[in-house]
Amino acid sequence: MDNNNAPVWFVTGCSTGFGRELVKLLLQQNYNVVITARDTEKIKDLANGYNTSALVLPLDVTNKQQIADAVEKATTTFGKIDVLVNNAGYGYFTSIEEGEEEKIRAQFETNFFGLVSMTQAVLPGMRKQRKGHIVNFSSIGGLRAFAATAYYHATKFAVEALSESLSQEVAPLGIKVLLVEPGPFRTDWAGRSTARTETQLDDYKDTVGKRMSASLEGSGKQVGDPVRGSQAIIDAVNSEKPQLRLLLGEMAYNMANEKLTMLKENFEAWKDLSIGADFPENER
Repeated sequence: MDNNNAPVWFVTGCSTGFGRELVKLLLQQNYNVVITARDTEKIKDLANGYNTSALVLPLDVTNKQQIADAVEKATTTFGKIDVLVNNAGYGYFTSIEEGEEEKIRAQFETNFFGLVSMTQAVLPGMRKQRKGHIVNFSSIGGLRAFAATAYYHATKFAVEALSESLSQEVAPLGIKVLLVEPGPFRTDWAGRSTARTETQLDDYKDTVGKRMSASLEGSGKQVGDPVRGSQAIIDAVNSEKPQLRLLLGEMAYNMANEKLTMLKENFEAWKDLSIGADFPENER
C-alpha cells in the first residue's frame, strides 16, 4: 500500500487545526500518512483520492490499547513510521484558584501523558531502523505563561522539558526531536477546542476575566496561517541542519525573545545572591 516507499508520517489530532492542514499538505506532497482522531467520521474525507498513501485510524491518545493498535496497524500497512507528530491537545481557561481538578487532570492526560504514550509506542521501531523524527506540539505558551491559562502552560512546559531530555537520549540513535511553538493561529484552539471554567471571583475579573474575553473575541481573527505553519513544520523536519525548536508566527518569535530579555534581567538582578549561595572558594 505504500507510496513508492515515501516517508511515513503518523499524525494525531487531525480533525481540526494544524493536524488537518498538515495532513492535507503531506498527502499533496506524496508522503504516506496515518491520519488519526477520536472520531474517524471527521477525518475520513482527508483520505479521498489517496487510497494508496492514506490510512485513517481511530485514536484517543489517552487510550493505550488504541495507541498500540494504531501503531501496529500503521507499521503493518506501511512497514515503518518515520515521523510522529504529537499534535493532539487543547486549551483550558480558568483562574488557578478556580481550576477544577477533573478538567486539570483530563488536560494533562491528553496534552502530556498522551504524548508520552505515543512517543513510547513509536520509539522501538525508530530505534530498530536507526532513524526517525518526533515532532511534539508545544506552544509559545510552553515558553511563556499568562493569566487564565496556567494549567495549559503547565502541560506545555512539561512537553518542553520532556522533549529536551528526549532529544539528548535519542540523538545517538539517529532519531531527531522537534518542538513546535506556535503563537496565535487561526485554528479552533481558543474556540470550540478549549475547555473553560468561568471565573466567578471579582478579584480575577481584571486579569483572568479580561484575558478570557480577549481570547474569545480574537478567535478566528489570528494572523497565524495554519497552512503556512504546517509547511514550515515539513520544511523543518526535512532540514539538513535540524534544530530542537521551531517558533511559528511573528508574535511567537517576538514573545520568545522578550522572554529571553526578561530572564536575563532577572538573573542579573540577583546575580550576587545567586553566586553567594555557594561555598566560598577557600571552603570547597
